[in-house]
Amino acid sequence: MTAGLNRRNFLQLGATAGAAALFERWGFAQAAQAAAPADRAAQMRAAGASTPIKTTKLYDNLWLLQGAGGNMAVQTGKDGVILIDSSFSTAVPHIKEAIAALGPDAPHALINTHWHIDHVDGNEGMHAAGFTIVAHEKTKERMSKPAEMKLFHMSLPAYPAGALPTVTFADTMKHDHNGDTVERVHYEPAHTDTDIYIHFHNADVLHCGDIFFNKSYPFIDEGSGGSIGGTIDAAQKSLSLAGDKTKIIPGHGPLGDKTDLKAYIDMLSTVRDKVAALKKSGASEQEVIAKKPTADLDATWAHGGSPDMFLGIVYRTV
Repeated sequence: MTAGLNRRNFLQLGATAGAAALFERWGFAQAAQAAAPADRAAQMRAAGASTPIKTTKLYDNLWLLQGAGGNMAVQTGKDGVILIDSSFSTAVPHIKEAIAALGPDAPHALINTHWHIDHVDGNEGMHAAGFTIVAHEKTKERMSKPAEMKLFHMSLPAYPAGALPTVTFADTMKHDHNGDTVERVHYEPAHTDTDIYIHFHNADVLHCGDIFFNKSYPFIDEGSGGSIGGTIDAAQKSLSLAGDKTKIIPGHGPLGDKTDLKAYIDMLSTVRDKVAALKKSGASEQEVIAKKPTADLDATWAHGGSPDMFLGIVYRTV
C-alpha cells in the first residue's frame, strides 16, 4: 500500500465490492479506526463473512460475482469452472454457494488478477474445493513472502502453500475452455507489478482487475511497483481491446464498458498532468494537495478513495 492511502480508505477498499457498495459502508471503516494494527485483516475478513454474493449474468456461461473484496467472475461448462479472484478467506462459503447455484460443473482454475489480500485471501479455501490456482509469476513471488504495509503498520505473513499459485506465467497464457478462448496477459507495472487481465474472446468480456476502479479515484500500490503512468498505460491497453459492446469488469466498482474505461483514463490523465505541472514548478506534495487540483472532478470521482490520498500517490509516482 502507499504512504498517501489512509487507513479508512484502505479498509473501505478491502471491505466491499463495487464502488457503490465500497464507499457506503462508512460504519465498518469508522469502527476499524479503533482496531489494533494486527486486527485490520480481521476487520476485512469480518466483512467477507457477512457480505452476500451478488451474481450478474454477462453471457451464456459467464457471470460477475460481487461481494466483499474485489470483483470476481465465473465461467461454467463441461471443461470445468473458471473463477477469477477469491475475495477474503471468510467469503469462501458464499463463493462456493454462488458457484453451486450456477450448475454442477467441476472446479477447474482460479485465476488471480494480482496479489492483494482482497483478491487472493480465499485462495486456500478454493484450492481445497478443487481449483488449481493460476497467476502471474510475480503474484506467487509476493504471496510467498511476508508483506509489510507500512502506512497501516500492518504485517501480513506469507501465504500457506495451499494458497499459492501452482501454475504461473511470465507474459501471456491462452487456451480454449468451455467454448471460449480465455487469454491472460500481464500488464507492465500498473496498479502493482503483478497485474493481469483476463479476456473471454467469444463472450466479449474483459476483467481488468485493479487497473480499473469504475467511477472512483483508485489507489495505486507504489510499494508493489505501481505508478500513475503505469496505470494509465495499462488502462489504455485494455481500452484497445474493447469494442462498443464489450463488458468490462473493474477490480472495484460497477460493471463497466468502453465509455466508462475511457472516462477513467481521461480522469487519470488529467490529474497526472495537473500534478506533474505543479510538481515541476516546485510545489511540495502537501502544497499540491492544498491547491485541490481535482476540485472540478470530485463530484464525479470522489466516491471512494479520497482526493487527497489519490493526489499523494500521483505526486510520488508521476
